[in-house]
Amino acid sequence: MPVVEQDAPRRTDRRRTGVGRDWDARPPLPPPDGGGEPGPAPEARPPLSNARLGMWMLLVGETMFFGGLVAAFLVLRTGARAWPPPLQPRLPVEVTAVNTLVLLASSYVLARALRAVRRGDARGLVGWLAGTALLGGTFLAVQGLEWVRLVRFGLTVASGAYGATFYTLIGVHGAHVLGALTWLALVLLAAARGRYSSLGHEGLVVCAMYWHFVVAVWPILYVLVYLA
Repeated sequence: MPVVEQDAPRRTDRRRTGVGRDWDARPPLPPPDGGGEPGPAPEARPPLSNARLGMWMLLVGETMFFGGLVAAFLVLRTGARAWPPPLQPRLPVEVTAVNTLVLLASSYVLARALRAVRRGDARGLVGWLAGTALLGGTFLAVQGLEWVRLVRFGLTVASGAYGATFYTLIGVHGAHVLGALTWLALVLLAAARGRYSSLGHEGLVVCAMYWHFVVAVWPILYVLVYLA
């Protein structure tokens, strides 16, 4: 009996302390934060890069510029007795409509180029950029041919407010397309040399922003100048 009375507390102590169980032999789990001193905090990137911010500011200025030209056009048109004036050649509405689709298609092709560079597809990037440049060049070539025909038919800058406003609005936009096309050609050359990747293509993004703006302005000018 005395032995039993002495062993009972020992068994009770084992149950309480857990001595002899497998899980007591395991090492303690590390703290959730991994232990040790915390590492340096990652650098916070600005929500908008300096290049994109500068481009947005430029596009705001360009919007105001084209808005002023359109406002002047509307003032002259509403003040005229007849628009277009009699004996003036009519504008090529149908051909320009097809040309408008060409320019809109270039914006879509450029969007595919951006998708290609984000996937790391360098070959696809070059191909889509080349297609964008081809469509933009086609748009300018058709515009130039139509201008030559209109001048032969007698529509010049000296033809009064009708001719002056036409060549000012359409000519300014054409100059913007030419500038955007030149920039796109430089981006295409850089892409062919492998300068853009999925992690670094800011120059392409900024160029695409300007191209999409130039494309978006054209349907407004087409409706106001050619159709309305």
